Amino acid sequence: MMMNYSRLVFVSVLLMMMISLLVFSPVEADGVVVNNGQHASLLAKIDCGGACTARCRLSSRPNLCKRACGTCCQRCSCVPPGTAGNYDVCPCYATLTTHGGKRKCP
Repeated sequence: MMMNYSRLVFVSVLLMMMISLLVFSPVEADGVVVNNGQHASLLAKIDCGGACTARCRLSSRPNLCKRACGTCCQRCSCVPPGTAGNYDVCPCYATLTTHGGKRKCP
């Protein structure tokens, strides 16, 4: 009888420890993505639509500009400020090229 009681206590304690690990352990919901050697949090995603609208507002072909900018933003998680230039702020954005070797991102 004593053996069953100690076994029951042991199993209960083990079960409680497992439940506490499941319930009280923080979940890694904001993991880290390595993108071209740079670390970026998943929670640090930017609003690509808004950033590209601002970047392409003076473009002569705004729809084409927004489409290219959106692709670059999704890959790099950044868009340089202003309507042109400032590529040093987002090196990944500056290095993406087309099949012809031209700069992809506006």
